[in-house]
Amino acid sequence: MRVGVVGLGMGLHLANWCRRLGMEVVAACDRDPGRRAEARDLLPGAAMVGEWPALLDERLDAVVLANDFDEHAPLAIAFLDAGVHVLSESAACADEQQARALLAAERRSAATYSFAENYVFHPHIQLVRGIVDAGEIGRVTLVEADYLHGMAPDAVAGLIGDPAHWRGRIEPTAYCTHTLSPVLALTGAMPTEVAAFPVDAADPRPAVVMLVRLDNGGLAITRHGFLQGEPDSHWSWFAARGTAGLAESVRAAGDRAWSVRVRKEPWTDPAGTVRDEEREPAPLFLPDGTRVEPRAEGTVRILEGFRACVEDGRPPLVPVLPAVAASLVGVAGARSLRENSRSVPMPDLAARGTGSVPSSAGSAS
Repeated sequence: MRVGVVGLGMGLHLANWCRRLGMEVVAACDRDPGRRAEARDLLPGAAMVGEWPALLDERLDAVVLANDFDEHAPLAIAFLDAGVHVLSESAACADEQQARALLAAERRSAATYSFAENYVFHPHIQLVRGIVDAGEIGRVTLVEADYLHGMAPDAVAGLIGDPAHWRGRIEPTAYCTHTLSPVLALTGAMPTEVAAFPVDAADPRPAVVMLVRLDNGGLAITRHGFLQGEPDSHWSWFAARGTAGLAESVRAAGDRAWSVRVRKEPWTDPAGTVRDEEREPAPLFLPDGTRVEPRAEGTVRILEGFRACVEDGRPPLVPVLPAVAASLVGVAGARSLRENSRSVPMPDLAARGTGSVPSSAGSAS
């Protein structure tokens, strides 16, 4: 399996994991010569290019897109049209037009689109999904998901206050797929409307809360951005409340942060006993017996799933429709913020409209 990588920030991390998992990284792209030089030492034999269209000449089976957060859709469409399987590391699209164009490109391509949303496959979220799938807590009605960084104020200002960096130009709601994608995977639902609220009206950009109505009648509450109380489970906390119980990440330090608490009230038990227990995730091991660190499990599972998709014809772990839906929640949330937290309806992505997105000239990471 011949793989190319666009963007050598996070892309270099993903390329190294691709190699560890048995994929051949044959080409990589970044506009920064320094990053290309660093990658040349770490990816021996791989062609290094400064502009992504050059990768179309490399006879790739697949490409990993890890370029700037809000610039993935044009590249994904170009590679799909060239018959190259796509794994997109960040936001699937920046607006509805891109979403519809990406959906159309995936439909007409012989290749597949996979969303590299590793948070769907983190240990604590996998535990909650197993509990829900087993029917232990009944029908899920409320899901809560956090993606929070407890950074110092000056560090936050330096990160989101720089208009030259993608973190400085995106909307406060845009980086929401680490919360929304697990919600959609857990429930099998699609978002129908979004209301977004700044946590601090005096300083609205660093952190937001979104209320997302789902088409199965349930509700999701997501919190993301820069707030104190960063979870040890890779900045993620997750909870599902069902009609017969609760499953939530353990709010604890260290390894316990990956565990899940299950709570069921006495009325759910014939003996009238409260059930309140903590469960640990099972460890993941590589074929050579090496244990995978919990924070890397999602990445490993996503890349293994991508290889199975390309080599064995299996369906994508996170396919294009939930990918664009999760990304468009951030777009709807940004509109809600601009309109005083008014509830904003989601577009009907089932409508099979076609569109086109002009090809981007950049390949920054």
